[in-house]
Amino acid sequence: MIYFDNASTTAVNGEVAELMYDGLKNMFANPSSLHGLGFKSEQAITAARGQVAAAMGVEAKNLYFTSGGTEANNTAVIGTALAYKNRGMRVVTSVTEHPSVADSFRHLEELGFDVVYLPVDSGGHISLEMLENAVDKQTTLVSLMCVNNETGAMHDIAHIYKTIKLKNPDCKLHTDCVQAFGKHILPTADLISVSSHKIHGPKGVGALYIGQGVRVNNLHFGGGQEKGLRPGTENLTGVIGFGRAAELACADLTKKAEKVGAVKAKLLEITSLLEDVYVNGADDSPYILNLSFKGVRGEVLLHALEAEGIYVATGSACSSKLQKKQKIVDLLEEGRGESAVRFSFCADNTAEEAEKAVEVLLKTVPRLREFQPR
Repeated sequence: MIYFDNASTTAVNGEVAELMYDGLKNMFANPSSLHGLGFKSEQAITAARGQVAAAMGVEAKNLYFTSGGTEANNTAVIGTALAYKNRGMRVVTSVTEHPSVADSFRHLEELGFDVVYLPVDSGGHISLEMLENAVDKQTTLVSLMCVNNETGAMHDIAHIYKTIKLKNPDCKLHTDCVQAFGKHILPTADLISVSSHKIHGPKGVGALYIGQGVRVNNLHFGGGQEKGLRPGTENLTGVIGFGRAAELACADLTKKAEKVGAVKAKLLEITSLLEDVYVNGADDSPYILNLSFKGVRGEVLLHALEAEGIYVATGSACSSKLQKKQKIVDLLEEGRGESAVRFSFCADNTAEEAEKAVEVLLKTVPRLREFQPR
């Protein structure tokens, strides 16, 4: 099996799985319980919070565990906008955000917020000049993802942060770092979302960093867990696994990126070996490669590759079954979305796997093109 769908989810690291299994057997007490067993569980969560925070380069006291990247994004966008609505009702994002961010802004529109959607160029980047023009004294929040989940295009978050603060120091910047965490050094921002299952950790757990002094309204109600921002009994085993996965993923980032870059470079050879193959978006992150094969539907090619033991995607797993969602690729180059396939990598992938994928594509794409209507 060749698994090139790591942007959707990753295989759980064996060490992480063993740690979680031990937690399931021996650490079953509720972290909020007052007895010794509960305190032991609470200590495990505190330790994991420190592990994830250290991997992100932030302070543990400002990190909140969530059920995943989606909840972290929802809370950051909606919670921050509501917290500062008396200061202003303008919020800014881009047209290429993940559905968990895009749908949060659509909800804000329904609540009467003035939402500015910044367009992107053919590489998937916003214009800093347009961003600067969009931010005014009434703007309370800007949300832009660090690494695009479909194309791998990267926003220059550091420059964006400076641009926003120069125009309006009170405006908060949120960045969705779900595809960046464990692969790239995270940038400075007021709020940062990350997820466990993209870095060989368990599903169902993520985290939201909220900078010191940043106000975020809670969207859930109940107990006082996570300082009241995210009430409910903690996913203890998930949090434990996330902590160790974060440590492992963020070690030797440069070395891993070089290895993955070699895999991507090998797969990119298909563009010179086969006609009418196009790269969608900027070649920013080594971990994601989006290609369009003219004359072949992406979904058809996906299943053809699956028959050969190669697993890829046609876009975001969160919206792959929602036919009405516009493909991000079509916002970059109109008409390419239907034929787009996303290859996404991890440090476990090899150049030999990419070479095998090229061989299969060279055999499969011409055959599929023969069956397409002229």
